Amino acid sequence: MHVLILNGSPRINGNTRKMVAAFCEGLEAAGHAYDVIDVCRMNIHGCLACEFCHGKGNGRCAQKDDMEQIYPLLEEADMLVIASPIYYHGLSGQMKCTIDRFYAALYPKKPGKLSKAAMILSSGDPEMYDGAMFSYQGDFVGYLGLEDRGVFTVHGYDPGVPDEKLEEIRAFGAGLHA
Repeated sequence: MHVLILNGSPRINGNTRKMVAAFCEGLEAAGHAYDVIDVCRMNIHGCLACEFCHGKGNGRCAQKDDMEQIYPLLEEADMLVIASPIYYHGLSGQMKCTIDRFYAALYPKKPGKLSKAAMILSSGDPEMYDGAMFSYQGDFVGYLGLEDRGVFTVHGYDPGVPDEKLEEIRAFGAGLHA
């Protein structure tokens, strides 16, 4: 299985990244291929709603930025994992721009191999996941018809992710089957 992990955290040693690292350890143990894309380190602009992708572009975006590195990876992925801290009740802005740009990649339909999705979220408060969950359930599980493989969350203001949570995420990655 090939997994595309989009990390929307700007923090190099933050909780989101620690959870992604544990997930990758599990994927490696199971022999899965994966790519981790740090969208906060990329130059990805928001969608212009120009409809070029649905007209003359025939599924290609008019903008030429770092999103062009993600589109081929999306084509190869069997599973998509969205990893993000919660900012103002939703996904990070950088992640939101990336997801909005999926509009071009999903025309006229989703990539053929893509069939599963999961989400990794971190927040300062256990009650702040509703906005991200709405996007995940509506955009990925609902609209794209991807199989929901789980949502993993950690909350708290103290830096660090409990060892039990890291082990849960590691085991999730190791237990994935194609």
